[in-house]
Amino acid sequence: MARVSHILWLLLLLFTAAATAERVNKTAAGGLFWSTAKEEADLVRKPDAEDDPTAPVVDDRDGIDGGFSSLDGMLQWAIGHSDPEKLKESAQDVQRMSPSELKKRQMEIKELMEKLKMPSDAQLMQIAIDDLNNSSVSVEDRQRALQELLILVEPIDNANDLNKIGGLAVVIRELNHPEPEIRKLSAWVIGKASQNNPLVQKQVLEFGALSKLMVMVRSSFVEEAIKALYAVSALIRNNFRGQQMFYAEAGDLMIQDILTNSSIDIRLRRKAVFLVGDLAECQLEAKDETELPFFSNSLFLKSLVDLMASPDLDLQEKALLAVKSLLLLKTTEARVFKEFCGLDVALDRMRQQLQGLMAEEFQRDYAVDVESLRSEVELIFHRKLGKVA
Repeated sequence: MARVSHILWLLLLLFTAAATAERVNKTAAGGLFWSTAKEEADLVRKPDAEDDPTAPVVDDRDGIDGGFSSLDGMLQWAIGHSDPEKLKESAQDVQRMSPSELKKRQMEIKELMEKLKMPSDAQLMQIAIDDLNNSSVSVEDRQRALQELLILVEPIDNANDLNKIGGLAVVIRELNHPEPEIRKLSAWVIGKASQNNPLVQKQVLEFGALSKLMVMVRSSFVEEAIKALYAVSALIRNNFRGQQMFYAEAGDLMIQDILTNSSIDIRLRRKAVFLVGDLAECQLEAKDETELPFFSNSLFLKSLVDLMASPDLDLQEKALLAVKSLLLLKTTEARVFKEFCGLDVALDRMRQQLQGLMAEEFQRDYAVDVESLRSEVELIFHRKLGKVA
């Protein structure tokens, strides 16, 4: 409350100083004219329904924690958080001040405003980048800088500004840091900035970061591998050039290794399966583009179908979704799915499993939803087989 009173007092000084030139009393006393009857009433008036300080705040942009959009906003906030009697006393104190004293106090309020002013997102990003460029900064401070960037690049405008201020190259450079935690955070920032953002995708690809990220996917540090695969997925999503580069870097073999290696962390396998489904979905939407060759690779398809028998239900569902999208592609062959991958057997086995889950109260809704998807995939599969026959 003491800080609030101080802020309000200084604000009163500032607004009074601004009005001094027009409010000089021409009487012999030479004092300042202060219309207390009206102006004090305005300052300490009882709040109406719209101004009730106890009402829920819908847009608190003028709150003390988020900065103020204007002096008027700060004044209104201060009035709403002050004691009316003390406010009246402050107004009377200001009335007795000379113009020179008010001028001095005006400088105080300007200094206070600077202290209370919140830095912009661009300024915060620049601070974080400067820390990353400082070789003497500790690993902990480097982590903090990357964590701040992770939040700051989420809005697309901020992500677009990252390269303008030289930040993208700095973050990509951190992918080579000896500390795995730093590499992990750097990959995470790149993925966050690239997500659904063609401009940043293009910039990152031009920096040549895709190949480095794909190497990181094979890291023995699981968290690094997971964030690297997240970044790879974000980079090539809806980006045909990125997908071509991914294939040129043997991305299909990388995914297949993850899918077939049961010792790999389940989270990484889920992300890999999700990436396959996403790539297939993108291919369906981009009808004019040439389909990626590995979508027709028999071993690749079998490794995906086999995951429909995984004990992890989430992985099962993701594999089923990916198979659905792959079945809809023109280049995939129904006979390969049946004779080499055993999709018909996998679908029947899943049906039996889901029937068992439907008997469990806490799994019933999930099982019903997945069974609906399974039936849809089975129908697409049989239609594709029928066309061949």
